[in-house]
Amino acid sequence: MPYSFDWVCKDVVKKLQGKDLSPVTRLSDAMKFRQFAILQRTPQSLFWKSEDTPVGYSLLQILEPNLPVPEPEVSAPIPLKHTVSQKLKANTGVNAIAEGSVSAAYAKSCGYEIEVRCTSIPDSNLESLQNRKLLDKEPSFVKDCRMGRKDLYVVTEAFEVTKDTVLEGSSSVDLSGKALIPQVAKAQAQGQWQRETTDSVPIQKGAVVAYKKKQLVIENDTCAILLFADAKKKNFLGMLPRMLRSSAPSDKDEIYYSASTVVGRIEEPYHQDFKCLQNEVSQITQELTMLPKDVQEIVFSNLQSMLSNRENLNDLLSMLELDQLGHMDGPGGAILDQLRQDSIPPWIDLRNLLLYLLQALMVLSDTQLKLLAQSMEKRLLLHQLELVKSILQPNFKYPWNIPFTLQPQLLAPLQGEGLTITYELLMECGLEMELNNPRSAWDLEAKMPLSALYGSLSFLQQLVEA
Repeated sequence: MPYSFDWVCKDVVKKLQGKDLSPVTRLSDAMKFRQFAILQRTPQSLFWKSEDTPVGYSLLQILEPNLPVPEPEVSAPIPLKHTVSQKLKANTGVNAIAEGSVSAAYAKSCGYEIEVRCTSIPDSNLESLQNRKLLDKEPSFVKDCRMGRKDLYVVTEAFEVTKDTVLEGSSSVDLSGKALIPQVAKAQAQGQWQRETTDSVPIQKGAVVAYKKKQLVIENDTCAILLFADAKKKNFLGMLPRMLRSSAPSDKDEIYYSASTVVGRIEEPYHQDFKCLQNEVSQITQELTMLPKDVQEIVFSNLQSMLSNRENLNDLLSMLELDQLGHMDGPGGAILDQLRQDSIPPWIDLRNLLLYLLQALMVLSDTQLKLLAQSMEKRLLLHQLELVKSILQPNFKYPWNIPFTLQPQLLAPLQGEGLTITYELLMECGLEMELNNPRSAWDLEAKMPLSALYGSLSFLQQLVEA
């Protein structure tokens, strides 16, 4: 996967091999996951995790003051280093892309060298915070919790960078050759398309790259921290969103991905089947079709403007999660205005529809968001959707790497720069790919970002058809 802060944090989690350790996904939030930070989550899908969103408060800020606070344990510095240098080249035959001839080259160079230390509170020390009373004046997120809208968590372990550092990396994609244009019989396009990217990202001392959390339950003006993951409690956690109830797993099922091999076969929860993802996404897009056409057009055009700015998307997501339709400038404000309109039928929950899309988009990298904006402009979404489906459908249930080949007839409509954009979208999901080469391989870690990409493309394509 090409270089990004998100990629670095995920790689750090792999190296640390800590159970229940989560990577920080955005550099702008890296200072907000410190010890005792309160996080919220509102899941909209069974197939990708909604992000943990800092609410802006520490647990210590909402509890009665002047009471003992457990002392954190601080580890010795841990040096971490990783470098990647990769070159891929494929010369495809005359049948590679609708009887065209294409040569592709992809190169990337990236890495990091950082030092982190762990600040943690052992479970035994958390006991002193149990059943503490809240302050008389409640923050708004606590009120939302009482209404059953949120899952709340508290950070109990954080890996912080010990000194300022700069991450650097570069990548390039080069496609050349000719391909048949299916809309014009026997016509061919010929040329060369190149894309080069260079990144330099500063990370400040104290930035958190990975963290652990525990569930926070608020009840009767007191709070409790659930010390064990299987000690789940329903207080103020609410029901799954309406769109998920028909396919929701039982309490015994794990919402996120798991599969076990038993006597040569895979046993999976019902929702691990690709058809279940398809049904979930289909339910969303079907509800979108019932929105007035002008509303769909406004949402589409303003989302396209916002995709190049993750912070704006995150601000809109936060407002929707908190159900606060306050003032917001620019495209986000135009979308919020639609939620106030009387023209939307009362049986359509536009807020939940937007939450579904935004949570899917937040799974994707910054590079993918920019590529999606270009795909919207070039009307590539439908072709990309079919391509993503062709990868997910046969491989969805497999927890191991399997080689696959992209279908030439699905690549044919993606000419020139469109093909470059699409390949980058897929490679950013973590797939190792080459044009029409069996060395392309399914990777279980690509399952969630590919599922989120499938959901995003389906949603946006429906808006295009409005």
